[in-house]
Amino acid sequence: MAAKKVTWLELFYDLLFVAAVSKASHVLLHVEDGILSLETLGKFVLIFIPIWWAWVGQTLFVNRYGQDTVPHRIFLIIQLFFVLIMTASLSVDFDANYHSFLIGYLGLRGMTAVQYHYVHSRETGHLRNTARYLGTRFWIGLVISACSLFFDSWLRYAVLYAGIALDIIIPLAGRRILVKTPANTHHLLERFSLFALILLGEAVVSILAVLQSSSWTGQSVGFAALTFILIIAMWWQYYDNLEKKVDKHVETAGQTIIYGHLFIYLSLCMLAASIQLLFLNQLHYDVMLNLIFGSVLLYFASTTLVFHVYRHKQHRLGIIHLTWLMVILICFYVLDIGVHVPNVLIMGEMALFFAVYAKITT
Repeated sequence: MAAKKVTWLELFYDLLFVAAVSKASHVLLHVEDGILSLETLGKFVLIFIPIWWAWVGQTLFVNRYGQDTVPHRIFLIIQLFFVLIMTASLSVDFDANYHSFLIGYLGLRGMTAVQYHYVHSRETGHLRNTARYLGTRFWIGLVISACSLFFDSWLRYAVLYAGIALDIIIPLAGRRILVKTPANTHHLLERFSLFALILLGEAVVSILAVLQSSSWTGQSVGFAALTFILIIAMWWQYYDNLEKKVDKHVETAGQTIIYGHLFIYLSLCMLAASIQLLFLNQLHYDVMLNLIFGSVLLYFASTTLVFHVYRHKQHRLGIIHLTWLMVILICFYVLDIGVHVPNVLIMGEMALFFAVYAKITT
């Protein structure tokens, strides 16, 4: 499979999503009386999923059909306007900006569906069939989500996310059609890894927040240094796997990359928020442990799955490696539950875990 180059407009498109991701992540920083409620956590997930899916929809279209032509640029520029509308609408008080959020999301997804109709008349064979399948089916989810305008309270959100859920399921249901026009794995991995880099940037911003939230004491500098080691280890593990261990010539529908990265992205956002919450002691100790260890476990499981599927066979991890990593994580968690461990030490444990993860996997 020939390598497909990421265009400058795609990178600019990603840049506008930086603000959307940042606003979604900041929802996790709204804690009350030392508790991060399930409602707040659920709100973060429900805000993040439309952002992720809107970005995925355009990324997949470009992966199969994108060409750096004037019509394609115009479609993408129009979508950028809807990204701005959606991003401006994101907040903890979701109800107040619901209509503008819906306009932004429906505009983004609607333009993607229009693009599939546009290329359908210009393609032949399996590419034409794939464009027809996605272009027609995506309107179903959009119409359902648009019907949320006729409801109030929780029913509004139930209808909105029913449409989004159907939208997400459509490519899975049509896998037998999509595998006949396989995704360009090289381009797909590059696009998703660039988005992961944006989320790692959120963790770096958290380090700055730590250093700016108090005077430069030995504790704050030590915490920031350990956090920096943690982020570098995560970067090392992810991108070394991507460059050296993964077979980019595999021809599939790319759905393990697509859906597996949702959980990678969620865990990265949760880790970024955990860094600030851990340093500022804004959560009860047991809640904090569950948040940070849950985030790490989610990241570990999702990266293991995604890279295992696409790794060269000789580079795939064995059960013994996965077992050792799980044992390390469980031992740290049991120790921290049994003994009230200082925040700096908890961050040191996370940095050590990711350093070992990077060493074993790369």
